[in-house]
Amino acid sequence: MTELADVLNGPSGPHVVAFVDFDGTLIHGYSGVDFYRDRMRRRQVGPGEFLRNAAASLDYRVRTADITGLFTQTVRSWRGLAEQDLLDLGDRLFGSTIAGRVYPEAREIVAAHRSMGHTVVLATSATRYQVQPLATDLGVDTVLCTAVEIADGVVTGRIDGPILWGIGKAEAVIAYAAAHDIDLAECYGYGNGDEDIPFLEAVGHPRPLNPGKRLAAVAAERGWPIRHLRGRGRPGALDIARTGAALGAVVTALGVSTGIGLLNGDRRLAANLVGSLAPDAALALAGIRVEVSGEEHLWSRRPAVFLFNHQSALDVLIVGKLVRRDVTALAKKEAAKDPIFAPIGKLIDVAYVDRGNREQTTAAIAPVLDRLAAGISVAIAPEGTRSATPRLGPFKKGAFHIALQARVPLVPIVIRNAGDLLWKGSYIARPGTLHVVVLPPVSTEDWTLVDLPTRIADVRQQFLDVLGHE
Repeated sequence: MTELADVLNGPSGPHVVAFVDFDGTLIHGYSGVDFYRDRMRRRQVGPGEFLRNAAASLDYRVRTADITGLFTQTVRSWRGLAEQDLLDLGDRLFGSTIAGRVYPEAREIVAAHRSMGHTVVLATSATRYQVQPLATDLGVDTVLCTAVEIADGVVTGRIDGPILWGIGKAEAVIAYAAAHDIDLAECYGYGNGDEDIPFLEAVGHPRPLNPGKRLAAVAAERGWPIRHLRGRGRPGALDIARTGAALGAVVTALGVSTGIGLLNGDRRLAANLVGSLAPDAALALAGIRVEVSGEEHLWSRRPAVFLFNHQSALDVLIVGKLVRRDVTALAKKEAAKDPIFAPIGKLIDVAYVDRGNREQTTAAIAPVLDRLAAGISVAIAPEGTRSATPRLGPFKKGAFHIALQARVPLVPIVIRNAGDLLWKGSYIARPGTLHVVVLPPVSTEDWTLVDLPTRIADVRQQFLDVLGHE
């Protein structure tokens, strides 16, 4: 990103702070809406509260009042809730909706500052319950936010201190700098709303992202560089049509391959045809191009256990495109109910595991070992489930036990950005370029059960090194 050249070529060290707004800056849209909709779905909003919220929202959006009334009403509605329930709600909503609205470019901005050793601080009018899950995911330790009063672990319904909106946010940033002996002239600020003007004026490097009308005018007048980020809003008609065509290609390839396999009495032939036809056609029709580094490692040692990080439904197509033939998979039992994956799984003889049933998982491994002994490779996502963000989850042991018992190599397939094109919770793919790195095979010949945890950590570190985040 050329806009980050001044960051990457500038001074390094923790004395440089990047203050980053949350709603509308790091994420598309506003997290408070997600919290309110969740209460609406659970029928926890009565007519009186609905009318009060509507009036406060009207004051904010139409009459350009500050956010105090709306925010006060929101916190009042939480009265009596256990704080832990709000923390759990924030985690749940982040995984189900908010994580899918994080701007990929905003992640790059945070990553650039962290790579320079800068201190990153989220500065927002939102509460900790809305912000903390993303802060944790980004590896950001400090959050300046609006505090909610808590008594004996329960929300009182009152705000504890100032609302960090407008001048309130600017004052919080100035106070943080004074407390930590930070020269704001060396610091960066990222915000999108007109109310962020005072906060951006406080730092030496203001960087409006997707600015509102008045902020854009101020930025143009003062020479502040503006960056427009690509939103993850509603898909366009072309995106929907492309995704439909891609699904159609998978179904067609499955039907043709199955027919040829039946005519020849060869199930493996049919499975290999699906692996050769479906991924290429589907990805091309979806407008997705795959750039691969280290492709030679896919063929140097077979059979093998192919490991891939799992962030998107596209991962199945990506791995299929790369491995192509003589492969099966180990998948969670829920995938057997997927109308697209299930027929393919049946054809390639996928082994399904119940992650909550240790005995069943152990039993499912036995046929996988038989397939490896017969020369059939296996593809496994060691995280065990799809991640809502690019952050790599912990690795489960199953794939490594299989490789150890079969004495076959592990081949790491690191998928960089599939979640940017089809994220968890979305059903429509966006066009773009996917970047994949295939690492050299990892031999398991000298592995033992005793050193397995260390071996797993070493392989996971290889993924982290390529992905460039912790």
